[in-house]
Amino acid sequence: MRVLFFGTSPFAVPSLEALLHSSHEVTGIVTQQDKLAGRGRKLTSPPVAVMAREKGIPLYQPESLKDQSLWTPWQKMRPECFVVVAYGNFLPKALMALPPKRCVNLHPSLLPKYRGAAPINWAILNGDTVTGVTTMYIGNAMDAGDILLQCEVPIDPNETASDLADRLAPIGAELLVKTLDRLAAGSLAATPQDEARVVLAPALKKEDGLINWKRPSAELINHIRGMQPWPNAYTHLQSAQLTVFLAELLDEPTDATPGTIVKLTRAIHIATGDHRQLCLTDVQLAGTRRMPSSDFLRGHRLEPGIVLT
Repeated sequence: MRVLFFGTSPFAVPSLEALLHSSHEVTGIVTQQDKLAGRGRKLTSPPVAVMAREKGIPLYQPESLKDQSLWTPWQKMRPECFVVVAYGNFLPKALMALPPKRCVNLHPSLLPKYRGAAPINWAILNGDTVTGVTTMYIGNAMDAGDILLQCEVPIDPNETASDLADRLAPIGAELLVKTLDRLAAGSLAATPQDEARVVLAPALKKEDGLINWKRPSAELINHIRGMQPWPNAYTHLQSAQLTVFLAELLDEPTDATPGTIVKLTRAIHIATGDHRQLCLTDVQLAGTRRMPSSDFLRGHRLEPGIVLT
């Protein structure tokens, strides 16, 4: 099939690459505009745009999809299907009506569970042990279209949301190509989602990253894993923000107030809400680089009894 690809983030790159190596033809690529990024605020292209330029595929970075005059070159390509993977914007209804084989989306969850902008994060935040990828037709509501294919994937207990996204991306890419193959052959029927089983996965906010040390230790570990790569889990050490990237549970009880530094070894031992200790093993104080806690403690004098807030 002739495909017009809509995608932006790193998650979309394996899908684009898989399509380029498939029997399907990518006629063009639509992605978001370049943005200022990093400490130097340098204008940076989305990963999908970088690949489009490398492969010499027609690239479009419209400010908005609502201007129908911008659709003319896409219509001339006569795409049979639009493929959308982590594009970051909604497609107007009139635009979605153009391809004869409709619009197919790859979503990183087992729909109808985790509809929304942060499905991978919420799967880990909620302590799930299984997730997956879904291909579906794009409908009128977010992630509510009829399901085409799904693939179930176990979640490693130590996996962060970033790690899981990296692992799901190529699995989703394979499922996407399989979906288009079967659509082209006319051998795939869609299944409506069960609205009674819907779970939402809204976008995360900066304040969501704040650690509440009164929570049980298992929930705190899920919080630290699930908040990556943004906004990241953080606490405050003597008024400075301390970001926590990795933590381990120490099976050793404590009566200290939650958030209190209990002891210092090669890690920072913190009391939690279920009277256990969480060892912070990878941290970053505001204004410094990320580092193992052992390195952090060599450069910062801490004492048991300090309370993180």
